[in-house]
Amino acid sequence: MSFGQGGSQWSPGGSHNPWDNQWNSTSNQTPDWASLAEQSEIRNRRRRLLMIVGGALATVGIGVAVAVAVVNADSGTTTANGPNDLPATADIPSASAKTDPSFAPTSAPPPLDPKDFISSSGKDKAPISPDILFPGSQLTEKDNVYLKGPTASTTDCASAVQGTLDKLLTSNGCTRFMRVTYYKDKIAVTVGVALFDTEAKATKVKTDWDKKSTIVSLSGDGVPTFCRTTFCRTTANSYGRYAYFTLTGFTNGKDMTEKDKAAFAAGDDLSKSTFDQIRRRGETQAAAAANEQ
Repeated sequence: MSFGQGGSQWSPGGSHNPWDNQWNSTSNQTPDWASLAEQSEIRNRRRRLLMIVGGALATVGIGVAVAVAVVNADSGTTTANGPNDLPATADIPSASAKTDPSFAPTSAPPPLDPKDFISSSGKDKAPISPDILFPGSQLTEKDNVYLKGPTASTTDCASAVQGTLDKLLTSNGCTRFMRVTYYKDKIAVTVGVALFDTEAKATKVKTDWDKKSTIVSLSGDGVPTFCRTTFCRTTANSYGRYAYFTLTGFTNGKDMTEKDKAAFAAGDDLSKSTFDQIRRRGETQAAAAANEQ
């Protein structure tokens, strides 16, 4: 039996005959609204369930259709003139085909080394003289200005030096010896530059120099005789095929000592300037040769 679901099972006339009740239920019994509502709810739930299942099936169908379309697009079966339209395989250049122009491999020539042009007489062909190597009428180094005095050049290298230096120059084939004197106040510096055929010979002269032999000071043109009977400072060095020397002293007959800082600075300035001039000579010739290439 069912309780609480609408009206009574008994007929409105109060009969207790079950058959009478069945008859009355088909004729004038009040509808069981609760049951009808329950049945309607069941139908609605079925309808919603069918809609959910149908929607899910539709979504799956769309996904399958998209996947098939993607596969078809990848296989080259898209619609003609579509956004993914690709040329036929025969129209696509093969990987081995070269579309870029080909050029023969090239490389820039290595830069010319300026020192090569001053390391042998075979390449050091530019004109040279004391006035070419030491141009102008004065020399400025830092804040010091030195006036240019007399110059000299000779192929008799031994005549421009004293001590054992003459034999050292001669044995290594010195081809020319140039000198120039610079002065400031009472300080004078004679620079001597010896030329050789090769760098090795110039280096040997610098290495074998006994530090007692020196060049002969060059006086004249307003520069008194100096460093003939007094103590003076001598330096020696080389660069490329050039060996170069300095002789520094006083023009008033004073001996030079280690306390004479200004005289030491003058000798160092002239030694550095000589190196710079020789190096610049190499740079000039290297640049000229590079322009001819």
